[in-house]
This record gives sequence, C-alpha cells and structure tokens, in this order.
Amino acid sequence: MTIANKIAYFLIVFTVIFTALAYGAVHQPIIALFYFLTAAMAVLWAIDAFASGEFRFSGHLLQLPIYAAALYGLIQAIPLGWYSQAGIDNIPRTISLDPYATQVNALHFLALGIFLSITLALLDRAKRIRRIVLVLIIFGFIFAFFAILQGVLSPTKIYGIYERQFAQPYGSFVNRHNFAAYMEMTIALPLAMLLTGSVKRDQRLLYLTAIVLMAVALFLSGSRGGFVALIAEVILLIMLTTPLHGTKKLALRLGLAAALLVAVVAGTLFVGGESSLTRIAETASSKDVTTNRTHIWAVTIDVIKANFPLGAGLGAFGVAYTPTDTHSGLERAEQAHNDYLQTLSDAGVVGLLIGVAFLMLLITTTMRNVQRRNTFRRAVAIGASAGIFAVLVHSIFDFVLHTTAIAVLFLLFTALLIAAGSKYEDDIPDVEHQQRSRKKGSVHPLLRH
Repeated sequence: MTIANKIAYFLIVFTVIFTALAYGAVHQPIIALFYFLTAAMAVLWAIDAFASGEFRFSGHLLQLPIYAAALYGLIQAIPLGWYSQAGIDNIPRTISLDPYATQVNALHFLALGIFLSITLALLDRAKRIRRIVLVLIIFGFIFAFFAILQGVLSPTKIYGIYERQFAQPYGSFVNRHNFAAYMEMTIALPLAMLLTGSVKRDQRLLYLTAIVLMAVALFLSGSRGGFVALIAEVILLIMLTTPLHGTKKLALRLGLAAALLVAVVAGTLFVGGESSLTRIAETASSKDVTTNRTHIWAVTIDVIKANFPLGAGLGAFGVAYTPTDTHSGLERAEQAHNDYLQTLSDAGVVGLLIGVAFLMLLITTTMRNVQRRNTFRRAVAIGASAGIFAVLVHSIFDFVLHTTAIAVLFLLFTALLIAAGSKYEDDIPDVEHQQRSRKKGSVHPLLRH
C-alpha cells in the first residue's frame, strides 16, 4: 500500500466530514474546494497506480448513472444553432434554458461520479470498511450533540457567527431539512448493527446512546420530511433484519422500534423540543411562496409539460419555473422540493431513464448484499441501504440531494453497500456464524442415523 493510497483514503473521510461542517457545502468557495479535494484524490489514485503497478478500480454499474447524468448535462448545453432576440444576435440555441447553470451542474455530477469511483476503488479491505463505519457513527454522535447544544444556546446562528435570513438553520447546515437528512443516514449504521447482533454486548449501551441522541437531534430540527423518512427507515430495518418465520423475533423488533421512538420523543420533550414537534404537525402549505410545496409541485408539473421530452436543463429549474408560475412572479422557486419531479423537469425522459436505472441497480445490489453471511458486512449493507432509502423517501418532500454534503454522504453509503458484498483477505472470521454451523454440522449426522 503506497502513501498516495493512504492519503487518498484519508481525503475521502475528510471530505465527508468537512463538507458537513462547512455549512453543508452550499457556498461556491466550499464547492470549489470540494472539486479540488476530488481532483487531489484522482491524482493520488493515479500516483498509487503508477507506484504499485496496479490500477485499482471498480466495475460496478451503479457508477454509470452518475456519469450519464453529467454527460447529458453537457449535451443539454451544446449550441444547436443560433437565434436573435430583442436586438441581441448570436444567442446559442440549446436544450437547456440556462446553459451556464447546466454546465455547472454537469461538472458537479462529474465530480460526484469521480468521488464514488475512487471510494469504491479504495474500500478494498475489511479494515477500511470497519474504520469508516466507526468514524461515521462517532461523528454522527458528536454532530448530533453539537446540533442540540447549538439549538439551545444559539438557535439562529451557526457556530454563533453565521446567521441566515431566509432559512431555518440547524447544526452546521443552513437548512434544517439537510441536517435531518444527514442524521437519517448516520443513524442507520448503528441501528443496523444493533438489530443484526454485530455489536458486542459491552458496547450495546454506547451504540444505543448514539442512536437516541441522533434521533433526538433529528426531531429537534423540526423537519417533517426527516420525521417521515426516519419512520420509513426503521420499518425497512425491521423488514431486513427479521426472518419472516420468526413471529417472536418480529414482535421483539417491533417492541424495540416502539421503545426507541418513545425514548426519542421523551428525550425531545426533555430537551425542550415542543415547538419542534409542533412544526412537524404543520401542513404542507406555507405563506412563503418559495416553500409552499403544494403550489410549487403544481407549477413543476407544468414545467415538465412545457419542456417535454428533453427537459429544461440541469440546474435550470429557476428559469423554467417563472414562465409557468401562476402567482405574481415576484418570488421564484429555485428547487421543486421534490427530487423526482425535478429530475423530470430538468432532464425529461432521459433523466427518468437514468433515475430508473440507478434505482433498479440499487435495489438489485441491496437484495444481493443484505444476505451476506458475514454478520458485520451484512450489517453494513443493511445500514447503508436503509440510510439510502431514508434519503430517497425524504427526497419526495425536499431537495436534500442537491446539497453537496448530503450527496457526498449518500455516495459513500452507496460505496459501502457495494463494498459490503465483497470478500476480503483481512475479513475477521464470523465466530457466531461458525459456531452455528458447527452446531448444525454435529446434529445432522445423528439425525441421518
């Protein structure tokens, strides 16, 4: 293993944590730094290949939809002719209504694709998977504690310094829904490890404490989409970790899930989150035109119709929104608050095909890898798939995947899901499984006689 390889692996972990702490990486200077980190990882990846004489890469098909989205964005920004309007000549005629924004979004997809490819290539040891899972759990615990503390001491200012005028921040994120999405993913790993029995008995209380704290922080963020996604996540975890024939085990899992939710609500009320819980009960309608989902979704459907079948262009939703808006037009929505509708509005039928391909590959990978015999890798696969599922559910109500920090963690979870399906030379023997196998092996011969 070369030094370049080790540094690149470190940069993966650093990028995940840094983008979360840097306000979710929604400002251009931070996004530019993310591109720089991705380029640095790519260079180190190439140096490692040259020094070791071995080019490490993953051929998993889940990478292809990311690159396909980047490619289609570039196609949408290609001039297909020229026209004149309002006395201005030589205006490029493109599929995209905002070619510059589409080029920027295509570059973003390319950077995310490179990040996923490098992560898949470097998660080549069981030790690295264990280490990154442990880092995510510890960071999720610390991050949740910080968010709760800041919510009490300085609810309107991030780090007590940065104040957002038109958003409700929570933790280090400028938008509380993004924080909730981050917690949805980090909480999935310790939950899966507990439910699959891959946590040592003397460590279970620590894991349970981390889970409750992360869930309390999610509730206190006041994100309705986050609340719904957490419930969906817990249900999926129960389904993936409970045998269909185990009625008693199913009752035990349901009891554990109910007890967890009771503990979360009690912890939330104890901290003083009644106002946050009240926000969850609010309707989807809002006086603010830019956050009224009912109106935005209706206009988005009109945007889809107006730009069918090729889409308005990646990142061009704000430009496409105004002509079809039935309100005054003084305020415009930059996002559809539903990633599925926005995929159709931005990329049309091509975006639909790319999205369906990604989801189908994700489902087949999940169904295959959650059945691994190695208890730890099975827990990682289940936790990663549950975290991904939670974000996909949350994306029905918000645009969380448009935030760089969320997208980076989402792709890391995708890489963990894929990596959990492989076998490694440094795998720790699954003692529990071996003992069960030996017991079965010692019984069956006697039954045959």
